[in-house]
Amino acid sequence: MKFELSEKKISQIKADFELVFVQDKNLKPFKESKALFDLQNYTGEGLCLDFSNKKLFVELKSLEYEDIRLAFANAYKALKVLNVKSIKSPCIVGKCTFRSFASMVEGIEFASYDFNKYKSEKKPSKLEIFIISKDELNGKTYEIKDAKEGLETGRILSEASHFTKDIVNEIPELYTSLKMAEDATKLAKENKNITCKVYDENFLAKEKMNAFLAVNKASVHPPRLIHLSYKAKNAKQKVVFVGKGLTYDSGGLRLKPADSMLTMKADKSGAAAAMGIIKAAAELELPFEIHAILGVAENMIGGNAFKPDDVLISREGVSIEVRNTDAEGRLVLADCLSYAQDLKPNLLIDMATLTGACVVGLGEYTSGIIGNNEDLQDEFYKASKKSGEYACVLHFNPHLKELIKSNMADVSNTSISRYGGALTAGLFLDKFIRKEYKDKWLHLDIAGPAYVEKAWGYQNFGAGAAGVRMCIAYLLELARKDKKGLKK
Repeated sequence: MKFELSEKKISQIKADFELVFVQDKNLKPFKESKALFDLQNYTGEGLCLDFSNKKLFVELKSLEYEDIRLAFANAYKALKVLNVKSIKSPCIVGKCTFRSFASMVEGIEFASYDFNKYKSEKKPSKLEIFIISKDELNGKTYEIKDAKEGLETGRILSEASHFTKDIVNEIPELYTSLKMAEDATKLAKENKNITCKVYDENFLAKEKMNAFLAVNKASVHPPRLIHLSYKAKNAKQKVVFVGKGLTYDSGGLRLKPADSMLTMKADKSGAAAAMGIIKAAAELELPFEIHAILGVAENMIGGNAFKPDDVLISREGVSIEVRNTDAEGRLVLADCLSYAQDLKPNLLIDMATLTGACVVGLGEYTSGIIGNNEDLQDEFYKASKKSGEYACVLHFNPHLKELIKSNMADVSNTSISRYGGALTAGLFLDKFIRKEYKDKWLHLDIAGPAYVEKAWGYQNFGAGAAGVRMCIAYLLELARKDKKGLKK
């Protein structure tokens, strides 16, 4: 979809269809359409199509960024099935011009995403161009420069999200550790500001990443540690993202029930999100040094699979009693977090589809924000709200540490209780965070929104690119505080 900001009034713009926004369900400004509203029993809620005048009336619940996204997404869904090539719309400006314009683009783009690679019959939309008039819905004034930068940022974030979704949606037969390494290498080749290093199983053994290696033992595909990096000129802060990249998780010898294996291709969502984040950060030219560390493996069954009762010595030297081979992602993350801390980050964020407990507690649409620094958690949460992603802060409880104690090793990879699973998983990871980084670390459990088997909001079936937008939103907030070196 091409987005164009026009200096013309909306009445002067030629297009196949026009969007008309209804606020507070107030239909009085549209007296000429009263007969149509009466005919369709339209009360200002939802949508109303006026074919004779080629207008679509769209409910706009508020000027919050998420409501802007939803309004434009709903409009796109209504018009994509028509023989329409162009749409014109007034612009909507909330508290921030930049974010408002980005939200308009995101609403359209997210609603248009469709992973239809394996469908024999594809139904592409004929929509080609979306023209946004300089006319502002409520007559506010704004800077054209901010608006154009907002449109560009919306495009970059949408493309990074789609990039992430394509990886997560791809089938496990094709998307192996080597395929992820190939995609990471390609990303670096296409963006001169990104570098990529791929490390094999020999490197992992040399680095004593025994927990990581154990998870992959029964797979025919070799594990890979992928290190992507981007560095802006005069970068003052170093941010490291660590992503869980289980290309498939059978549960290992603690084999999952058949139904639970469905959607396990999405266990690579954390690594995919880390790739999407560094892609967007480089294109936005954020004023940081950013690293993405991807731990890519496959948890399968076989005669050489790691076993319950095994004790693994991690890269940090912390010994781990394996009580559940299906708690494998935290084993990969343990060694990757160790590697990441050698980079001496100012901020360390890991992302993983880590626990079903997080989905049970927060629902399918919400990620958990876990860590030791409650101020950092709160700051990240506030930024996440602007991004459109749903998140919830979960605080550690020191009594839960007792649940992951082991009589055989320093820590057990699973809790002795079925309750508080998201937090005990976070506390397990905390065992591998060095003292000097404990207040600089966040763990994002994205198990819910990473992959949902139904459409919701402006998200379609499947991958949701969880983590990408909220992490970029937080980086944007950090950059604004720095006030230097940022496009917008």
